[in-house]
Amino acid sequence: MDSIISKFLNIPTTCISDVMDGLNNMHPAIKPLKEEYKFAGRALTVKIPVGDNLAVLKAIREAKAGDVIVIDAKGDQYRAIAGDFVIGMAQTLGVSAIVVDGVIRDVVGIKNLDFPVFCRGTAVAASSKAGVGEINIPISCGGTSVNPGDIIVGDADGVVVIPQAEAQEIMEKSLEKLKKDEIREMKVSRNVEAIKEYLDNMLLNK
Repeated sequence: MDSIISKFLNIPTTCISDVMDGLNNMHPAIKPLKEEYKFAGRALTVKIPVGDNLAVLKAIREAKAGDVIVIDAKGDQYRAIAGDFVIGMAQTLGVSAIVVDGVIRDVVGIKNLDFPVFCRGTAVAASSKAGVGEINIPISCGGTSVNPGDIIVGDADGVVVIPQAEAQEIMEKSLEKLKKDEIREMKVSRNVEAIKEYLDNMLLNK
């Protein structure tokens, strides 16, 4: 894992989102199957038509260790893009997470893999494999633009996309904000007078 990825792994998505003014958040319906899931990695993008997941298999085959497979499945919630067998293959080949604007199936089996999957939910129906779809192209996932190589970070609050050209700047600003938040927490939290002073200051500035 390169150093910038490891640093983003330790920054909450809420903090990253704040320094990007909330512009690169995926739709809040895309959530982890388990709240404790946390990941950071570079995007390997997939664009598929509704109900055809062959390009997902191609992405898994071509992924490098640590990649996050990000799938534009058009928000479809009827046909699953993968089940526990496919997700298990991705995990074994070193993929760090799968994010899909769509649904998965075999949810109990996938949870047992203890592998980060972020999606809109689960479904019973499988996808077909007609072969339509593309990988490593610009896509939209959860209403947010994602380019190959962008840094994707996910945790219990959701998923954010960091454009790779701005990654260093956003990482530095996120770490700075995180530090300020921690100082504020130590100074104000559970201190009645400090809380009142903080609220008064905030209200006076509005």
